[in-house]
Amino acid sequence: MDFVKLNYQPIESDLLCTFYVEPEEISLKEAAGGVAAESSVGTWTELTTAKAYVDQFAARVFSIRGNIVKIAYPIELFEDGNMPNILSSIAGNVFGLRALKNLKLLDVDFPAKLTKTFRGPRFGISGIRKLLKVPERPFVGTIIKPKLGLRTKDHAKVAYEAWVGGCDIVKDDENLSSQNFNPFEERIAKTLELRDKAQSETGERKVYMANVTAETATMLKRAEHVREHGGEYVMVDILTCGFSALQTLRDQNHPLVLHAHRAGHAAFTKNFKHGISMRTIAKVARVVGVDQLHVGTVVGKMSETKQEVMENIDALKMPMNGLNPVLPVASGGLHPRLVPALIKTFGNDFVIQAGGGIHGHRDGTVSGAKAMRQAVEATVKKKTLEEYAQNHRELKTALELWKK
Repeated sequence: MDFVKLNYQPIESDLLCTFYVEPEEISLKEAAGGVAAESSVGTWTELTTAKAYVDQFAARVFSIRGNIVKIAYPIELFEDGNMPNILSSIAGNVFGLRALKNLKLLDVDFPAKLTKTFRGPRFGISGIRKLLKVPERPFVGTIIKPKLGLRTKDHAKVAYEAWVGGCDIVKDDENLSSQNFNPFEERIAKTLELRDKAQSETGERKVYMANVTAETATMLKRAEHVREHGGEYVMVDILTCGFSALQTLRDQNHPLVLHAHRAGHAAFTKNFKHGISMRTIAKVARVVGVDQLHVGTVVGKMSETKQEVMENIDALKMPMNGLNPVLPVASGGLHPRLVPALIKTFGNDFVIQAGGGIHGHRDGTVSGAKAMRQAVEATVKKKTLEEYAQNHRELKTALELWKK
């Protein structure tokens, strides 16, 4: 069976994948055909069990340009609403083929018919803005630091200080779940109690992203616990819990915003030639139904290039078969001095999620949150940070501390 059909024109119902393919001692055309075969109906040898009618389900290589290969998959290959099934085909055994030196899944385009078998984002950008009553500016968020070790009372106190300083959002770190020093149920009760106090004092909506990541049944119970205690958000480590667990959580009938952390993504994304791109992960997460997702920063401590980050943002906001757009989150080594560059890259529809850049302020968390909020206000008003800092002590101190 020939899987390379360069004259093939994809049809509306095809699922399309873009791969970087680097062969090992075979031609690029052979390698491309091998990817299409292994990820659809082919195998390494001729089969006595093959039937002529199976040919209609073969994936087709329809473009080879340099090492960039595009493959069309008939929709019949995939079960409705089953993301693990889809990924087991397009991002499964193909990565282990001996005939390939490197293979990277760069992009995926889901057909409308398949997309509509998933829930997609419940809230999206407009829903989150409505919930938090923040109509235009970027959102200011923080992560509780230190990420592990704080007792429940101290954890909640840090959250409260961030909120009263000006943060809209406070979240758990990705590896905080229900350790003995900070049990989940106690943390929810105490932190949401102080969330209510901060809202009353500031007159602003404040939200807490509780990390519910766990075994699926436990995760569902934790999400329900958050809802019962008046929380509006939950956070999930989508790659470590898996897309099936994420989908199960999304399919529950609760009005919770899903914040997606991408812990572990670099194992797939960091190598430019091998793995799965963050853009692909972002699209999969959007189809399954997250409302917010970390996408990189360009500035800060993470390694992604500006092009990669822009591609990730595009994956969350581009028209996609009627799905709500997802709110991008910038996180990793951020502080007030970086805000103008962040807004230049992201626009206003994103979350500035800073941990050390708020709690590392020499005057404490309240001042750190104020400084970050002031940096956002200055940039939105098209004032330089230095100009705005003349009348805003917290920002001035932050600029003295973080000089680049």
